[in-house]
Amino acid sequence: MILRLDPADKGQYVVQDTDLAGFFLVVGARKKTFTVRGEYWKGGKRLTKKVALGSAEDVSTRDARVLAKAMLAKIATGEFAEDPKNPAPPSADITLREAWARYKTAHLERKERSAGTIAGYTDHVERLLSDWLDRPLRELGDDPRLVTQRHDDLTVSSGPYAANGCMRTLRAIYNHARRSVRGLPPENPVIAVDWNKEKRRDVAMGSPDIAHWMAQAGRLRNPVRREFHLFTLLSGSRPTALKTAKVPDLDFRDRVLRITKPKGGEEKAFDIPLSRQMIRCLVRAMRVSRMLHPEAAETWIFAADSEEGHIVEHKEDRETVLSKWGNDLRHTYRTLGQAAGLSGVDMHLLMNHSVKGVNVNEGYITRSKLLNDHLRSAQQRLSDHIIAGGTPSPKDGSQRERTWPLLPARRIGDEGFDPTLPDPRLGVPIGPRNRNRAPADKKPAKAA
Repeated sequence: MILRLDPADKGQYVVQDTDLAGFFLVVGARKKTFTVRGEYWKGGKRLTKKVALGSAEDVSTRDARVLAKAMLAKIATGEFAEDPKNPAPPSADITLREAWARYKTAHLERKERSAGTIAGYTDHVERLLSDWLDRPLRELGDDPRLVTQRHDDLTVSSGPYAANGCMRTLRAIYNHARRSVRGLPPENPVIAVDWNKEKRRDVAMGSPDIAHWMAQAGRLRNPVRREFHLFTLLSGSRPTALKTAKVPDLDFRDRVLRITKPKGGEEKAFDIPLSRQMIRCLVRAMRVSRMLHPEAAETWIFAADSEEGHIVEHKEDRETVLSKWGNDLRHTYRTLGQAAGLSGVDMHLLMNHSVKGVNVNEGYITRSKLLNDHLRSAQQRLSDHIIAGGTPSPKDGSQRERTWPLLPARRIGDEGFDPTLPDPRLGVPIGPRNRNRAPADKKPAKAA
């Protein structure tokens, strides 16, 4: 486990990757950094170049290995050769490739944008606009018709949402380049684009839909994933933030879960007030994580058999496994909050949204001062509404599949209550079973 490596007592030490040559982890006293070292030829001489990819706290091992392969390929082609000591000032003939490199380094990486955000921008530039990489931005500024035609083409080839997203990326890169390259046309060419209409997806569940969803979730073979989806519904949090929730982030005394790296970075860290049902869900998740993944469970709440040690992929098959997951549950949380009678301001605060714009006076609200009483009461009210709607008296015999959110952690593995199906690879159910149950070849005696 990378995060379990001991910090260096003095200086740094290196942990080499056994699968990819040139890829290693530099472990210091306070930081662990993924790094690559590659070779390239220049002037008949073989030279080396070392490039840092990012902190192990921000980039997963899987993502770092993908970045490492791409970086080693660039080093081999000489793209990362040493820059001249006195670089020339940017000229008005700056290309999209040069402007993108500066924007990525000076804006995205310096402001510690997430790996997913950087990957999205990279896809827009290096895939959808790959034939424009060596085109001067000045040509686009002088002839905005090129941009509008590309937007129209992308709408057909990649879809309206991807076309809009690509143009937003191009607009940001152009604006960033314009700050230092005064020779560029002052008007951003993307202003000429007629944007495609984007509709918010109607993916939320209503109160009558929760019981069916609970039954579906109850049939999931992996109980850690089941609790992950339930907690996403009960908290309304973004799945990416919950995947990396650590055991020390959970404070039972104050009844909060600390989200240390939400969307927007560490500066936006906040506490989720926990209802009784949410605490029970987290305790079940930690207990079953210790059963299935004891080492990873020492660090992660939602442990998994992955390289990172926690759940990495949360998607399920919508048709055959689970109809709603991820941000669908975040939309459902907001919808059911309205049904439970919570105010718009309370929902904004619970979901860590800014209240600015909701009401002028509400911009003065301090969230932390409402956390331990008002917001927790609101959270409890919403959890009561969700669980009550999801665990009605069943009429189809699906008692276990619907009532599992009420299951105490000590009853995990109980064949009378735990709905987890046996693992077909082992042929046995998860966890300890009821020791007092009758042998498999004998039927329990009937009451007289």
